Amino acid sequence: MKKMLGAVLGILVMWGVCQAQQIVLRVLMEDIPETWIIEELLPLFEKETGIRVEFEKMTYIGMHDKLVAQLLAPVNAYDLMQVDFIWAGEFPAAGWLEPLEPYVQRSGFDLSPYLPSMLDLVGYYQGKLYMIPMYSYTMALIYRTDLLNRPDLQEKYKALYGRPLMVPETLEEYVNICKFMTEYAGIPGAAMQGMRGDPNFLEFANYLFAVGGDFVDENWNVILNSPEGRKALELYVENITKAAPVGALNFTLDDTYRIMCQGGAWSFISYWWMLPNLQDCPNVAGKLAIAPVPGGSGVNGGWGWAIPWNSPHKEEAWKFISWVESKEIVRLRALRGHAPTRIDILEDPEILAKYPFYKDVLPIIAKAKKVPIFAYTAEMEDVVGREISLACTGAKTIEQAIADAAKGLEALLKKAGLLR
Repeated sequence: MKKMLGAVLGILVMWGVCQAQQIVLRVLMEDIPETWIIEELLPLFEKETGIRVEFEKMTYIGMHDKLVAQLLAPVNAYDLMQVDFIWAGEFPAAGWLEPLEPYVQRSGFDLSPYLPSMLDLVGYYQGKLYMIPMYSYTMALIYRTDLLNRPDLQEKYKALYGRPLMVPETLEEYVNICKFMTEYAGIPGAAMQGMRGDPNFLEFANYLFAVGGDFVDENWNVILNSPEGRKALELYVENITKAAPVGALNFTLDDTYRIMCQGGAWSFISYWWMLPNLQDCPNVAGKLAIAPVPGGSGVNGGWGWAIPWNSPHKEEAWKFISWVESKEIVRLRALRGHAPTRIDILEDPEILAKYPFYKDVLPIIAKAKKVPIFAYTAEMEDVVGREISLACTGAKTIEQAIADAAKGLEALLKKAGLLR
């Protein structure tokens, strides 16, 4: 009887393994280094669980529409997904994401290592957990130390302004140095992503936060049309028209990266993980450093893992998320260049030995601010971005552009039911 029972149990175990091997989790992923890092590790998950994971990779443009089409279907073609912070209000507000607290509680998944700023951005929405932070792309100042420390430029700056040329502490100082570099270093002071929409909106948001401004208050009242808002836009227009490369009004992130890689600008305010990527560029390797956005907090950015409400394999999807976000796997990702969201990884001695600048990144992410996250965040980028572009081209005054941007944002908040 015992032998027969053992044989039956063995058959059941083998059957369960075969069933697991038949499961394939499909995920739509942005085609960037972060995805490639995880993709290299997928065989480890399959070996451990018998579950295969397939990444369908594509560029950012088009991802949103493709995901929404599946979220509206009875059954999703994707078992789990990565959610950009821009969609972190839209997707849960529409009821498209599975609440994750039950999965966390059942599995004992530890949320405590995650930076609170990241959980606030791509974790919780209106008090409920819908995402697990995947990677961060908080914005910061990346600049060339060789130009900042060049003796002739140091002397010239001191003669002109009576103070040393150093990392700027205020936004005004930053714009002033950018103009100085443009005139005396022979290259633009700032590589700026001025294309209307996501690029110029996020870049401008750094300027707004740097001068103490914001888009809304704690009650969702629009406060963009303020002295701080006008000052931020004035400095943004000044920098992009006087210290940025020709054509900057049409530049995206890719354009600014290429310019910095070629050594074609002194600085840019961009995503912090650009720094390790730029170290592979011969023209600037070893000549770059990172600092907080002068005068304030940088814009917080990041992606989170989520399970669609109509996922065919929710339990298996959570098994993958808890595996890929386990400390062991996150360490492996970090050693390959992952942009961490966890404090323990950013403080890990082995990882710091390979990427010493992580010690500077930790406070930048911890103090980062988020733009308003609600059902129409993506539309907000277009509404505000349009007004920024009009101000930069001179089609509108600073005052009119800020006023119209505030009106447009207010209309979206009313549409979302956040304002009467």
